[in-house]
Amino acid sequence: MADLSKDQLERYSRHLLLPDIGIEGQKKILAAKILLVGVGGLGSPISLYLTAAGVGTLGIIDSDRVDLSNLQRQVVHFTPDVDRLKVYSAKEKLNALNPDVMIKTYDFRLDAGNVKDIIEDYDFVVDGTDDFSTKFLINDACVSAGIAFSHGGILRFEGQTMTVVPGKSACYRCVFRNPPPPDVAVLCSKAGLLGAIPGMLGTIQAAEVLKFIIGTGELLTDSLLSFNALTMDFRKIELQRQKGCLACGGISAI
Repeated sequence: MADLSKDQLERYSRHLLLPDIGIEGQKKILAAKILLVGVGGLGSPISLYLTAAGVGTLGIIDSDRVDLSNLQRQVVHFTPDVDRLKVYSAKEKLNALNPDVMIKTYDFRLDAGNVKDIIEDYDFVVDGTDDFSTKFLINDACVSAGIAFSHGGILRFEGQTMTVVPGKSACYRCVFRNPPPPDVAVLCSKAGLLGAIPGMLGTIQAAEVLKFIIGTGELLTDSLLSFNALTMDFRKIELQRQKGCLACGGISAI
């Protein structure tokens, strides 16, 4: 990859000062291709921080339009964006934040018919959804394709996240097995959500992406990090791959 330009040396100067990143690490970030599923509560901070960091290509997929009730937490969207498709609202802000980053938009829903073709172009996938069926779809497709991803979930005052590296760590289905029945699943639209919670969790997910790209630090693999903002208690739960897992049980360890 070519040397960083004068503007890039200044823009990413705080990264360059870090021994674990430096110029070579920043070049890896600039070459990375990341897919973000959902540009709502979690997707807003994730997209902003990955764009600010200079990821080469950021794909954003979401079929929803901005609703006034979103603005309490979905900070990449502004009041004039109400009724706009979220991917185009987000792209506008992200382009303004950092023109180095190529923003690819998909203004439709990720499903079993398109997931394989979409994710194969990316190095890492980030789950910023609030839909259980989509979370399992992301897990199963990424495990099958051997693409690492970050899971995130938020509700009320709580958040949880884990990073999955297929063949090396437990996957989402190892832990949660199957989606809950629709009448049991609780969504923030019904239960509520403190507006700062997706910011807290989304920045953790963005950090996991950057650590994976650079190849530094310890990822949240084989562990589920959860927090409760009411008490500010954080905890890690150790996980193990399950031999009988329907997604990764038949994949040999790398």
